[in-house]
Amino acid sequence: MALKAVLFGFNGIVINDDTIRQTLSNQLLLDENLRPDEDDYAQMCLGRSDRACLKGLLAQRGRSVSADSLDKMLTKKTAGYQTWLSELDKLPLYPGLDDLIFRCRAANVKMAIVTGAERSQVTSVLEQAELIEHFSIIVAGDDVSADGSKPAPDGYLRAIDQLNRAYLDLAVQVDECIAIEDSFSGIEAAKAANIPVVGVAHVYPNHMLQRRATWVVDYLREIKLDWIGEKFGGTRLDAVPGSEQDTESTELEPS
Repeated sequence: MALKAVLFGFNGIVINDDTIRQTLSNQLLLDENLRPDEDDYAQMCLGRSDRACLKGLLAQRGRSVSADSLDKMLTKKTAGYQTWLSELDKLPLYPGLDDLIFRCRAANVKMAIVTGAERSQVTSVLEQAELIEHFSIIVAGDDVSADGSKPAPDGYLRAIDQLNRAYLDLAVQVDECIAIEDSFSGIEAAKAANIPVVGVAHVYPNHMLQRRATWVVDYLREIKLDWIGEKFGGTRLDAVPGSEQDTESTELEPS
């Protein structure tokens, strides 16, 4: 059995945009004359889709909105997100992302994005970062219902289905791929789909992820795909001609 696919989260894995997303969500609440709360945001939104986030924040405050009104709020948030990023001198991508993508490509391991963010947000970032070509499969927040948002496994199962439709000879199973996640909801979603998951301590401390994820690292550069590859049949994914080994990286260990 070989490692066939790596499924990336987006917010908190590809791009460090939690502050941007929280600020925009807070503004939407203020526009509705509702008070934002940091603890509510962490509980309702981290790792979850934009739709599930807003729906939860509004429900927490006793506010029920129609599907049309929620769509308009999501459109407004997406527009604000894209404007915010367009005004930055440099996208806040996480260090080590480019190298991880390179190593996956060199080993012919397919890559997909599984996220709760709206598709237009994801494609905007990937196009601006010139990374869009590496992710032929994107399962975004507008591809699943609010109830199917992480921590439900729907997005991950859909990604595997789409990978198998796009690459007919791949025949990937849930135990032949890994997920890379930063949030409790994301880790739970991958595990609910029976997908091994690497937790990255970008948002939560390392020790808080250890009992949830299959493996835990502090940084993307610490993900040792050669070690993981051995667990999937001995494929050394880091042994790529011309690639530099990161001597400061800690060995990825099972939690």
